[in-house]
Amino acid sequence: MVSPRSLLDQVLGTDAAAKVGEFTRDRKSLAAGAAAGGLAALIFSAGKPSKLVRNALKVGGAALVGGLALRAWNDWQAGRAPVRPASGAALPPPDAAGLAGTAFLPEGAAGEALAAKLVRSMVAAAKADGHVTARERARILAQLPELGLGPEAERLIAEELDAPLDAGRIAALAAGPEEAAEIYAAALLVVDPDAPAEKAWMALLAARLGLDPGLVQHLHARAADLVVL
Repeated sequence: MVSPRSLLDQVLGTDAAAKVGEFTRDRKSLAAGAAAGGLAALIFSAGKPSKLVRNALKVGGAALVGGLALRAWNDWQAGRAPVRPASGAALPPPDAAGLAGTAFLPEGAAGEALAAKLVRSMVAAAKADGHVTARERARILAQLPELGLGPEAERLIAEELDAPLDAGRIAALAAGPEEAAEIYAAALLVVDPDAPAEKAWMALLAARLGLDPGLVQHLHARAADLVVL
């Protein structure tokens, strides 16, 4: 059985690295991507690059999202300006040891529950551009068993693929402000934040999560450290 945390690692980690070149070149839809690149291609809807994947390989998907959210949170709390690094420069991946046991990377059952929420947020965000039609969803669901994820992981992804696109439902998953920041960060990693439909989805999600606009700016700046659109 694949745990939610392992599933998140597969979305952002080893499986993604193995196929990232193929699906960023060839994917035209989530359905085509699932056939070409496994679970990572199922989730990534905008051709995210290998820099994100390499960092995930170093620390794991949960630590990647948690570290992004924590850095943004600390910058926001300290009143710093949200500034991107110079072109080509990126911060090193987060220190998983420093995150472990915090609200941003809880351990045990709490960590598994948070990982499942982050996967749901990513799948929902991947649908935000409206290109996942009913026919494409059916093709993706038919391909899930071939990925070897196990029934629980398949059920989680299938439920989210079939669920109505509802920012309020995703926002309701957050158990606190730190989780709200992470749920937003996870979605941000799989969208093109400048594309109109996805930009609208992220704005709606931020509002439903009750995120401060300043924190949202920091989350975008930190995500830009990891993702080259």
